[in-house]
Amino acid sequence: MPVSQRPTVLIVDDNAENLTVLGELLQPLYQVRAANGGERALQLMALAPQPDLVLLDVMMPGLDGYAVLERWRSDASTAKVPVIFVTALGATADEERGLAHGAVDYISKPVRPPILLARVAAHIELHRARARLEDQNRYLEAEVARRMQENERLRDVSMHALARLAETRDNETGYHLLRTREYVRLLAEELLARGAFAGELDAASADLMVRSASLHDIGKVGIPDRILHKEGKLDAQEWEIMKTHAWLGAEAISQAERDTGAGAGLDHLRYAKQIALSHHERWDGGGYPQGLAGLDIPLAARLMALADVFDALTCKRVYKEAWTHEAARSLVIEQRGRHFDPVIADAFLARFAEFCEVARRFSEDDVHAAASV
Repeated sequence: MPVSQRPTVLIVDDNAENLTVLGELLQPLYQVRAANGGERALQLMALAPQPDLVLLDVMMPGLDGYAVLERWRSDASTAKVPVIFVTALGATADEERGLAHGAVDYISKPVRPPILLARVAAHIELHRARARLEDQNRYLEAEVARRMQENERLRDVSMHALARLAETRDNETGYHLLRTREYVRLLAEELLARGAFAGELDAASADLMVRSASLHDIGKVGIPDRILHKEGKLDAQEWEIMKTHAWLGAEAISQAERDTGAGAGLDHLRYAKQIALSHHERWDGGGYPQGLAGLDIPLAARLMALADVFDALTCKRVYKEAWTHEAARSLVIEQRGRHFDPVIADAFLARFAEFCEVARRFSEDDVHAAASV
């Protein structure tokens, strides 16, 4: 083995003769560093490459072996370097004390060369095997994290692509998706800060609800163009057909689960179904399609209900002018406890300024201006 590839052994002893004996024994197989005391041992430990093993005397003036080992074990950068005590102290109590301080082995003086070489080789190989395993584990953890991030990106892209497909059949723009998603995020953040709905809302579930928000109107792909694009007010029959988009959206997601064998095990799809089906329900039970009321309406859908209404009110449509933000705020106050969950309405009021900022940042006017260039 080339000298540069040999394991490094640090020997520490205040007796020069002992250093010479150990050095001559180890040098044919290892790179050897020698320290004649505790302070020098600390200095040599800090040099690169770090030793693969230390042979450490116990009884030394100044810093003894126990003190040196305690310093190394308290430092994360040196805590895992294996240390063998080599000492004339041969009592069982001395050996137990050495092992209790973190030594991996204990060799009594005078050393027997075959025993010392065998133990040095064994502990170096064990140390390197552990290092290889840790490197492999770090690689695997990084790879798992990378794959998870990749899967999350693919999931988000797929969900957003489906949502944009629905939007192409409606009179909305992609900014509607961005705005409503950000509104849901603001509401969820405020509720988390208040500790509201602690049994069903945490950082992870809030993130999934936000990611799922884009699919709220996916069911509109099943609504006929004559109804979806009608400029005037819908008649009663047309309105009943329009309302089916909630069922259609939830069923489309459920069918996708069945077709791919995903079952009900994907949380983001569970929230997506809840949002698609129930974001037109009202707190007082006057919504559709099921007429749910109060806490029977899934939390994700209650968040989306307020986000969607605020966006619909404050954006111009072929059948209406845009409301001012203040007018939309007044309606939310009026409908607190009627259309909207009162706790979520209060969260909206607390974040109203940020709602307005999101509306300005993703303004429909910017989209139309860009399209006309």
